[in-house]
Amino acid sequence: MSERAAPPGRLALVQALVNTVDLETGVDALDTPEGRAPFGLTEDTAGSARELRESLRAILLAHAGHPPHRAVTPLGDLLARAPLVVTVDPADGSAALAPVDEGPLLSRIAAAVAEGVTAGTWSRLKACEAVTCHWAYYDRSPAGRGRWCSMQVCGARAKMRRYRAKEA
Repeated sequence: MSERAAPPGRLALVQALVNTVDLETGVDALDTPEGRAPFGLTEDTAGSARELRESLRAILLAHAGHPPHRAVTPLGDLLARAPLVVTVDPADGSAALAPVDEGPLLSRIAAAVAEGVTAGTWSRLKACEAVTCHWAYYDRSPAGRGRWCSMQVCGARAKMRRYRAKEA
């Protein structure tokens, strides 16, 4: 739904996972083999990916100053299960957290979150405040106060609702 640019680094993976469901229509990309393929998921692993997705959404809503959309497993509890390793670049000595195995989605998400925290970009990944949307977007606004995934869609709807409420 968003016309915004992709987030930096591996946060694009987090955004892509959160945005696999359209809350307005109920269409969930993880219901299809084509929708699961980019994440390396099978029908058997889609359930845990949905749990991870909704825990991420709750955190992205918190980044935007909103309460969770529903009760979810705390993200920290899920990420604690992700096997990560510290890697060190021999050329410049830089260190990073990386998945032990590039296959499991949970490990790739954990590494993406760690990279975002280290780079200072994690808190700029947010979820749209529109209750029928909650789409993930990267807030590039100078003050970091973006509210909607799309000003043309969700922002315009919210402003129109406020306008109509004033007129009533």
